[in-house]
Amino acid sequence: MTTTRVAVPRKGRPLEAVLERLAARTGTTELADEIISTLRYEKDLTKGNQAADDHVYDRLADYSELSDPTRPEFTLLRDDRDGMPRRVVFDSVTVPTDRGDVQLIGREEPFRALRTHEFALGFDSADLVLEEVVQLQDDPLRTIDEINDRIDPLDTDVRVVTGLGDTVYHTLLATPAVADSQDRPLDREFVRHYAGELCISPRYERLIEAILGTAVLDDISFTYPENGQEEEAAIADTGLGVYLTVTGSTARDHDLVLGDRLFPSETVLLENSSERTPATEGVAELFDEPELSTLQSP
Repeated sequence: MTTTRVAVPRKGRPLEAVLERLAARTGTTELADEIISTLRYEKDLTKGNQAADDHVYDRLADYSELSDPTRPEFTLLRDDRDGMPRRVVFDSVTVPTDRGDVQLIGREEPFRALRTHEFALGFDSADLVLEEVVQLQDDPLRTIDEINDRIDPLDTDVRVVTGLGDTVYHTLLATPAVADSQDRPLDREFVRHYAGELCISPRYERLIEAILGTAVLDDISFTYPENGQEEEAAIADTGLGVYLTVTGSTARDHDLVLGDRLFPSETVLLENSSERTPATEGVAELFDEPELSTLQSP
């Protein structure tokens, strides 16, 4: 049987979502747990939450088994933050399935690897698709299902196939004073009638423009957290902002009111339609679940 190469993130929530979905369909739960626990441990080391007696190169040698492709391989990635060491991240593993071997290959930017036709299939955050290729319109983008309709076919052959359900929402947040300044819920319509500063994370300008719709931003100016400042603290200083919230507890610590969930930040399966083959179609089906909406690629 053929081997299908699939681009995946090297670390973090999106990679964990891919591993868990594949494990659920192939029974490789032990392998997925091993990779996830290794990367979480290394993250704790990088953040200073754990201490290790052995050197990072020794740990890397212990984690990786180069002679067996069905065993995970890891590599070192330089952390760009000041004073941060190299971090162990995922490199590759081959998983036998009834659709052929699936080789997961770690990439820093899986979406861009698909855009340059290195892969037919890959996983990345829906956020990155919004940041790079969706067309900005007056009407807001609200769901994963709407993304493909906003991609210019002349810009890229990559389309969203399905989401993995590891959803964290971009949420509208405000101080009580700002939230009470209008006699309406804290939603997109609230922003339409608001004039002033809106605090967002750096590099998220296009994403915010897409999910709010450009029509509401005429009287809005973006501000950003200062270096090292928590996003919720910066929003509290500004009065209104958009940030990824999981439970809202941190927002409430800063006395912020939670408004509408504007858009799901979710790991999505991507396909470069010009690289599609019967083998890649079969592998893509491994990551689908009946209860999840599957989008139709062109």
